[in-house]
Amino acid sequence: MSSSSSSSSSSDNSQVSAFDLIQAIIRGGGKIDNSNAEIATILLGNREFVMILTTSIAVLIGCVVVFVWRRSNKSNKGFEPPKPLIIKQANDDDDDDVVDGKQKVTIFFGTQTGTAEGFAKALAEEAKVRYDKAVFKVVDLDDYAADDDEYEEKLKKESLVLFFLATYGDGEPTDNAARFYKWFTEGKEERGECFQNLKFAVFGLGNRQYEHFNKVAKEVDDIFIEQGAKRLAPVGLGDDDQCIEDDFTAWREQLWPELDKLLRDEDDATAVATPYTAAIPEYRVVIYDLEDVPVEEQSWNNANGHAVVDAHHPSRANVAVRRELHSSESDRSCIHLEFDIAGTGVMYETGDHVGVFCENLPEIVEEGLKVLDLSPDTYFSIHTDREDGSPRAGSSLPPAFPPCTVRTALTRYADLLSSPKKSTLLALAAHASDSTEADRLRHLASPAGKDEYAQWMVASQRSLLEVMTEFPSAKPPLGVFFAAVAPRLQPRYYSISSSPRMAPTRIHVTCALVYEHMPTGRIHKGICSTWMKNAVPMEQSDDCSWAPIYVRTSNFKLPADSKVPIIMIGPGTGLAPFRGFLQERLALKEAGTELGPSVLFFGCRNRRLDFIYEDELNNFVEKGALDELVVAFSREGPTKEYVQHKMADKASDIWNILSNGGYIYVCGDAKGMAKDVHRTLHTIVQEQGSLTTSQAESMVKNLSTEGRYLRDVW
Repeated sequence: MSSSSSSSSSSDNSQVSAFDLIQAIIRGGGKIDNSNAEIATILLGNREFVMILTTSIAVLIGCVVVFVWRRSNKSNKGFEPPKPLIIKQANDDDDDDVVDGKQKVTIFFGTQTGTAEGFAKALAEEAKVRYDKAVFKVVDLDDYAADDDEYEEKLKKESLVLFFLATYGDGEPTDNAARFYKWFTEGKEERGECFQNLKFAVFGLGNRQYEHFNKVAKEVDDIFIEQGAKRLAPVGLGDDDQCIEDDFTAWREQLWPELDKLLRDEDDATAVATPYTAAIPEYRVVIYDLEDVPVEEQSWNNANGHAVVDAHHPSRANVAVRRELHSSESDRSCIHLEFDIAGTGVMYETGDHVGVFCENLPEIVEEGLKVLDLSPDTYFSIHTDREDGSPRAGSSLPPAFPPCTVRTALTRYADLLSSPKKSTLLALAAHASDSTEADRLRHLASPAGKDEYAQWMVASQRSLLEVMTEFPSAKPPLGVFFAAVAPRLQPRYYSISSSPRMAPTRIHVTCALVYEHMPTGRIHKGICSTWMKNAVPMEQSDDCSWAPIYVRTSNFKLPADSKVPIIMIGPGTGLAPFRGFLQERLALKEAGTELGPSVLFFGCRNRRLDFIYEDELNNFVEKGALDELVVAFSREGPTKEYVQHKMADKASDIWNILSNGGYIYVCGDAKGMAKDVHRTLHTIVQEQGSLTTSQAESMVKNLSTEGRYLRDVW
């Protein structure tokens, strides 16, 4: 320790201060007037200073180099693509009622096919023109909140909201509105009158042929009133069975005066508004030279590259099995098809639906190419922005599809067979070179042409291709055709006819071939059913047919308690989910689970022609998965007999099952069979229970509310 201290003392005596050293270096031009040994001694005695000095010099040199390089780079900069112009959108997380000094109006949509979203965006575009002191935000209900608490927290902060809500199936909300609807309807008792500061309006999209016409919109409208909100306009009841655009227009005209009071100042409240003309949506289109086109267009892979499989990210599934279910004597066709889902990430539960994305038939595509007068091999891409990256005018453009040829676009993405809406006619009129044709198209789309449109278009079920053939001078460019003329080809949904307990790597589909004579004389071939009819299964060829698919969950499920008795009613392909139910029950029974009583009412025309899955159904009875099979044959006897007639024969049994907590399920045609079955059920309840008409109605409604009367109808 003393040795160390002595050494340190000696060093201190011989050290030169850092200041002296710098001074010597500067004065001597970098040299010190001492011998080399003395310099070494000085430097060694100032090691820390030397380290700091050298590091500082290195940093200084580095800064100089960077500065020179950046100056040089600016003056000799190579080509750099222009950066997209970022347009700041209103922040979805911004809950302020006033944005940038303007009143905020939030427009929500719940959509299955895009129509509700289109109406929401169209209203927002017109409202932006009418009310320059307001900000309009169009919001997907599924994106609005992450959970129930956030729905309530955010909605309470809103002051003015509009809803566009579609109802499909048996009064069900759309996929993107399901979470909101469940929270909104089930939690109403807990919330109380929590929306007293809210003003709202609801427009519903439905089909009057269905029993629960616009149920979702009506319920949301009622609950808002119950919870203190102020209704701006009566709930709009859009009917897709007629002309839903006219329904939307009528509702919108009721809404404007109320919004005028809220969003216009006194000094401009009486101002005459300039008539609004909606801009025709159009994509920016890029045409590629043939040498720049990839060898293979984007195609589906076994894995879709996403963590989830849904409507936006379906997965490729090969056809494993295809067979005809009708006998050779039948003049109709019904296909049993199995998708192989092994390794695809697709999973399902008994009672779910499968969405199948199909392609237009080749003859339909050829007709489309002819009316558009376009080269089938033109390779192009569509874009929702301008070349500088800023959004195109308006915000109602559907998402773009991948670059491809015109033929591929018409095959995969364009719905060419549905009847055009009035907005489509206006888009065609804008690009018709013949003024007479343009005037005729505009007339059909106008209020004055309402009756003519209803007869010529709706009642006659004219397709888009037929309309374009009728008006040959209308040649919309690609950007307009795919944005404003041809809707997107939608997936076709089928009730899955299998159970994962019996078929974990397969999804079974039971599909009737659609082949119809339309009022115009056109023969309509169902896109997906025709594809299934002609599909090549893996058991026949390695080069088998395939389709992008995804599973849509359903509430059409067996009771959680397998001992609960069930009644199933499903004529024709309405048998599909019940085949899955019976597979499930058979698997449970073979595993030792106790089953409750079950009866199946099935209907077809003739035992020899279209008794589908007959052997399987008899096997379910023999093995105890099904207690009773009741079949109605509508073409065998002197009078037509349907499932509702068989129900009446078994009225006492049905009443006993329902009285003992049983469930009743109905699957099939909503417009005919399901209504007849509903009326018969009402009669059975009234007569067997000795109830009044209102008491019977109340009981049937309670069955539905309790989840014991379930319907999967289309």
